[in-house]
Amino acid sequence: MADLNSLITADTADGKLAPEALPEPRSQGKLVLRKFLRHKLAMVCTAILLLLVLTVIIMPIFWPYNYEDSSFPSFAKPSGDYPLGTTQVGKEMVSQILRGTQYSLLIALIVSIVATTIGTVFGAMAGYLRGFTDSAISRVTDLFLIVPQIAAAAILAKVFGGGAWYIVAMVLAAFGWMSIARIARAESMSLSQREFVDAARASGAGTLHIVFKHLVPNMVGLITVNATLAVAQAVLIEAALSFIGLGVQLPDTSLGRVILENYSQLQNRPALFFGPFIVLVLISLTINFIGDGLRDAFDPRQRRMKA
Repeated sequence: MADLNSLITADTADGKLAPEALPEPRSQGKLVLRKFLRHKLAMVCTAILLLLVLTVIIMPIFWPYNYEDSSFPSFAKPSGDYPLGTTQVGKEMVSQILRGTQYSLLIALIVSIVATTIGTVFGAMAGYLRGFTDSAISRVTDLFLIVPQIAAAAILAKVFGGGAWYIVAMVLAAFGWMSIARIARAESMSLSQREFVDAARASGAGTLHIVFKHLVPNMVGLITVNATLAVAQAVLIEAALSFIGLGVQLPDTSLGRVILENYSQLQNRPALFFGPFIVLVLISLTINFIGDGLRDAFDPRQRRMKA
């Protein structure tokens, strides 16, 4: 208590408090992180998702069955040897889910990164340059929006890659950037009216410098939230494509592909269907709730935290 009183009373010659008595200011990043860590639902979902990711990465190393091995009994019931049973062609179900989850998450991450990058660049350029550039990018965005995404992705994935997982990822990314571009365009228009952009123009900075050094860094919150939600959306779209037989093809696999191969056993052998289905729903829900937590953390209108 004496130390606190000495700091408070240790005024300088002009009557101001000593620097030691002032609270240490927090950076924007620390405030966002602290708000996110206080979002209980987002933290629970983050823990679940991390546990799931670590499981599908580490568990196959120690799991005794290979996802390609089809030498097991057909439709073996769940037991100690086969926790979720085996498929019609004699593949062990847990190994199928592990491999399918790996591919589904990998596809979703690629889609999110590529789509977010394209959408952010196009949106930022359109919002800053305006005029003809804005009009051209907006018309291209509208054109992609009216194209049925699943139908176009299915056709292109089949034509160009025969259902290879990386082709499916790139095709989905090619039809997933439009909403991010629209959001980035609106944010870029708002930011381009700020004083720091005027100062950059006055100092002779070029368009690319202003866009990538001033506008995009100030859209980090928006980009992060939309990139997170894009992962959940990509997981579901890829699963839908694979479920109708137009997505990932053998020998590759994904959760949608595993569900397609076993949905006919829903009544007789429910473990074969609900195993990959529950994992798919769990991934989608956890990522969406994490996105909600990030949105709340980056939102300046949320309740201010004490310094």
